[in-house]
Amino acid sequence: MSLFKRSVVSEILSHAGVVFSTLLVVWLSVLLVRLLGEAANGAIGSDVVFGLATFSSITALPVILAVSVFIAVLTTITRNFRESEMVVWFASGLSLKDWVGPVLRCAVPVAVLIAMLTLVASPWAYRQISEYRQRYEQRSDLSKVTAGQFIETEDGARVFFAEEPTEPGQEMGNVVARVVDPEWLSVITAQSASIQNETNGDRFLVLSDGHRYDLKPGKPDFRLFDFDRYGFRLESKAGANSAAMVREQAERQIKARPTMQLFSDNTDNARSQIMWRIALPLAALNLALLAIPLGAVNPRLGRSGDLLIAGLVGLLYMNLINLSRGWIGNGQVPFGVGVWLVHAVFTGLMAYMMWRKLRVKAPKTPKSAA
Repeated sequence: MSLFKRSVVSEILSHAGVVFSTLLVVWLSVLLVRLLGEAANGAIGSDVVFGLATFSSITALPVILAVSVFIAVLTTITRNFRESEMVVWFASGLSLKDWVGPVLRCAVPVAVLIAMLTLVASPWAYRQISEYRQRYEQRSDLSKVTAGQFIETEDGARVFFAEEPTEPGQEMGNVVARVVDPEWLSVITAQSASIQNETNGDRFLVLSDGHRYDLKPGKPDFRLFDFDRYGFRLESKAGANSAAMVREQAERQIKARPTMQLFSDNTDNARSQIMWRIALPLAALNLALLAIPLGAVNPRLGRSGDLLIAGLVGLLYMNLINLSRGWIGNGQVPFGVGVWLVHAVFTGLMAYMMWRKLRVKAPKTPKSAA
């Protein structure tokens, strides 16, 4: 390998490593904040946050890798132009098209890795995420209560707070619960709590030695009960079937389906998911090659404008892929057209920009004096 190719490949890989680690840290930070918020609200258990973060990161790796390669190639070429190193390479008989080989040497292995992630690893990770959430939704309300922490269940209709048990044999210590029904707002306190299973399979939370305070919001009605034992049925949120939840569950199922099953399905949603899984490796290659003419800047001009244009082009590319996936899923665009149309447009754009950069303009002939 020539000195030029070795230096280019080494610099691209170095920049790609820095960009990848930065994007991954940012992604994990945002993801952990969201997951910890869901755990605090009782939507997921605190014991599954690490697992969900791991599997969610696997699903995000294809996009992070594609963006990392694009930014790495762009910054490498831009730096060579800014620091006038390209003048040395041009004087040695090289041109901008000689960058294609080293860029592909870096981009092709990344595209293969992205293809493995989108076709195999990401569907498996989505299945694990779905299983984690389903297992938690099927757990009883009491099993979701953690000592010293407020937990909301039934979409906020029930709020529990429990302390550690103070006596042997207790499942939970002092318990405070707020229950909202269509008529009454109830606050229940008890010294201990336990689960009781009935013969028909129903599960009840049984509170011992406590008080119940009932009131009607906006009305002067108030009730007070003292009890030795008080139980109420534990319900699960699995029965909720709002339209938004149904759509979210359907999207999770299609993302978690293995690729070979998608090919056997004859539905628009399956075709749209196939298009997305194929599009990301192709987008990584296209973006890496597109970064070559985008990075060929004039050293005398400011650097912010060219980088902004390059970022907008990359963002437009990914958004058009998402838009094509939606069109295929809705049946507005045939799969045979949508799977290649966006990539063909940006490949043509890359070829045109390379031609513009490589074209040598003929010198202007001076006008003869009259």
